[in-house]
Amino acid sequence: MKRMILALLMGFLLVQPVFAQKKTFTINEAAGLNPKLYPTGLQQLNWLPESETYVYKVNNVFLSGKPGSSERDTMIRVNELIGAMKAAGYKAVTDLPFFNWTTSETAWFRHEYVYYTYNLKNKSINRGCELPVNAAFADYHPASGNVAYCLDNNLYVGNPEKHVQLTNDPDYIVNGQSVHRNEFGINKGTFWSPDGKKLAYYRMDESMVSEYPQIDMSERVATLNNIRYPMAGMASHHVTVVVYDLEAMTSVTLHTGLPADQYLTSLTWSPGGESIYLGVLNRAQNHLKLNRYNVADGSFAATLFEETDEEYVEPLHPLYFVPGKQDQFIWNSQRDGFNHLYLYRTDGSLIRQLTSGSWMVTDIEAMDTDGKFVFITSTEVSPLERHLYRVELNNGKRIKLTHAKGTHSVKLSSSGRYFIDQHSSTEVAREIRCLGTRNKVNDLLHQSPDPLQEYSLGETTIFSLTASDNTPLYCRLIKPADFDADKKYPVLVYVYGGPHAQLINDTWMGGASFYLHYMAQQGFVVFTLDNRGSANRGADFEQIIHRRLGDVEAEDQMTGIAYLKSLDFVDSTRIGVDGWSYGGFMSLTLKLRHPEVFRVAVAGGPVTDWKYYEVMYGERYMDTPEENPEGYHTASLLGQLDKLDGKVLIIHGDNDPVVVMQHSMDLLQKAVELGKQIDFFVYPGHEHNIRGRHRAHLIRKISDYFNDHLK
Repeated sequence: MKRMILALLMGFLLVQPVFAQKKTFTINEAAGLNPKLYPTGLQQLNWLPESETYVYKVNNVFLSGKPGSSERDTMIRVNELIGAMKAAGYKAVTDLPFFNWTTSETAWFRHEYVYYTYNLKNKSINRGCELPVNAAFADYHPASGNVAYCLDNNLYVGNPEKHVQLTNDPDYIVNGQSVHRNEFGINKGTFWSPDGKKLAYYRMDESMVSEYPQIDMSERVATLNNIRYPMAGMASHHVTVVVYDLEAMTSVTLHTGLPADQYLTSLTWSPGGESIYLGVLNRAQNHLKLNRYNVADGSFAATLFEETDEEYVEPLHPLYFVPGKQDQFIWNSQRDGFNHLYLYRTDGSLIRQLTSGSWMVTDIEAMDTDGKFVFITSTEVSPLERHLYRVELNNGKRIKLTHAKGTHSVKLSSSGRYFIDQHSSTEVAREIRCLGTRNKVNDLLHQSPDPLQEYSLGETTIFSLTASDNTPLYCRLIKPADFDADKKYPVLVYVYGGPHAQLINDTWMGGASFYLHYMAQQGFVVFTLDNRGSANRGADFEQIIHRRLGDVEAEDQMTGIAYLKSLDFVDSTRIGVDGWSYGGFMSLTLKLRHPEVFRVAVAGGPVTDWKYYEVMYGERYMDTPEENPEGYHTASLLGQLDKLDGKVLIIHGDNDPVVVMQHSMDLLQKAVELGKQIDFFVYPGHEHNIRGRHRAHLIRKISDYFNDHLK
């Protein structure tokens, strides 16, 4: 009897469920290559133009909905589009493509190299312009059907009837592409007039810029690929703006004047298409003029206003014209120390400053069709959060429209009465709602489950420390996944530290990447601090680094180190630092200035000497080497290499056009001369960042290095 009971008991124990241990990231997941780890959402979620209907894609079907209603209508199924294309004799899609809505019943899309327009009401499809296979930088104007595009460095315009070559220049002239190395908010090179009958474009003459050799070693015999790379203090390119009239087939160049190495930014057409507005910034980047030019002959019309700053002026936005008022526009400016909005007339007179305070307007989201309100997102609640506000143009009265703690990414309906709110925070992966700006509509459209619920993650905390000038510095600390307060853990400090970046925010995972959580799973305390010089904190916070890159940033990072050393679970003898680009510069700066603190450093694509960096960015923050020799000398890592002690790994893509390989080569040469040992790894064929499947190799390379030398 006892044996039977024992046997039954053993059988019962064997069939009990075994609770699975939570998972850790694979190396591919640490590199962000598993799409299942990202919060879910709604594909192609957008408002239909001139309506209060939103649309999104689910399982190859476009559904539509209205605020305050849970009902959904089917707009189009993939089979309907395939049938329409086949019936018209066109090569059909296999999935619903990305739709760009022009009205509530029509949309255009691009399939392979052809533009199509689809009418939902009568299920008809029209074939538009077909681009050459090697066309680049395509810019489509849906109302006219014209497409601007580039073949190599020359510009073309095509439509269903014909293609016209606008330029025929030598290789050192670049037409219709982004200029000034994508600084000043410039991310394109062509700009259609409102009616699509004229095209403004950048023309960049690089003949005076030094050629920099890049080597392509993918063939048996390596080939030379020279790029034009203007280094700080050296000759820069010359840019002009050309306007092409498609009907007259003539071009005019705007008379932007001399010196030729100035910067042309914020290009904006007037609503009527008779003028173009340009921000003309001097090479020293401390004096901006907002000018208006006549399109008919390119002549200079007026300077509306000027802005100056002892450090630098950095225009990043076009003009936003007020709907229904062609003589009024909104201008972004940091002139009072924080980015705010200013309402102007086109004669240059200031009507009023619309926003003010010790916070930043981060985006103009929309204006209502009546021209009464502008909708903005800002850091008013906290630099860590983003919230939507409605600002009244008549008096600047501001109403907060989002309330849940965290970060809100929004899309406004054309009337401005409703908005789609995609919200995330450290507690919310993603939540999508339709909300009203004037009523209490609050429709939950989608709520993402926690995509990481099966994974073991360390506790993440966000807090602030105080800089030497009493400025709050935001920090993020991730404890090891299996944290034991009685143990001592090594620390990985992940750093960027430069302008235009903010690593810590109130979003899902606190802004940390899978890689950083992977390192916490490997048994590291992972720490990040956004030092002075980083983004979204105002002019004083950012500009304090001017002419002395690395100094204040390192000081603030050491404030973080002092905090880490105060923690009982931190092993202060095992601290490492990792960063890329500006972060690579900071990683090496910290290692060389404080070799007694940082045992191990990894630097990817690092700036090692700012005299090798490009004109626009480099001179903004450092002036020229001739103007600031002491600053360049102090920031150069070559002069500090004699202090090297411990392990350093430098990683570089061999075709990096941003931080050219010479940065790393010079540092290695100096290390050889000094008898210092540095580990070095090159990613063949890669540019500034290591993307795609090779990123998993990069993550393994870095994590193995810290595991081998810091644990």
